[in-house]
Amino acid sequence: MFYIFCPYCKEHREEEEFHPRGQAHLMRPSDPDNTSDEEWGDYLFFRNNPRGIHHEMWVHSVGCRKFFNITRNTVTYEILETYPMGEQPSITAATPDVRHEQGVQVADGGWQTVGARPENKALNEEASP
Repeated sequence: MFYIFCPYCKEHREEEEFHPRGQAHLMRPSDPDNTSDEEWGDYLFFRNNPRGIHHEMWVHSVGCRKFFNITRNTVTYEILETYPMGEQPSITAATPDVRHEQGVQVADGGWQTVGARPENKALNEEASP
């Protein structure tokens, strides 16, 4: 079990109190009447599934019942930050320190991870019981 910080309640709560609701920061088509079926289909059904830094929308369903966003590393399951709806994340996959430390896949010559990188001992060590 892990704890998630609710940016509205201002406290860490057990993960069972929260539910994921999908990818964060999706832009609804600005002109729905002139949007093609293919564009609507992309908006409704297709989501990014990155290996590394990902922004997700969650709801504190047992607590304040408010929606908020989480920046999470999909490789390590580490939650890097939580922030209220309407705000932008301070951590992105484009942040150089995050790319190097978390092993995010990048196209500009960065690490293309399949597992843990040798120089990142924290990712290579097994958790002790």
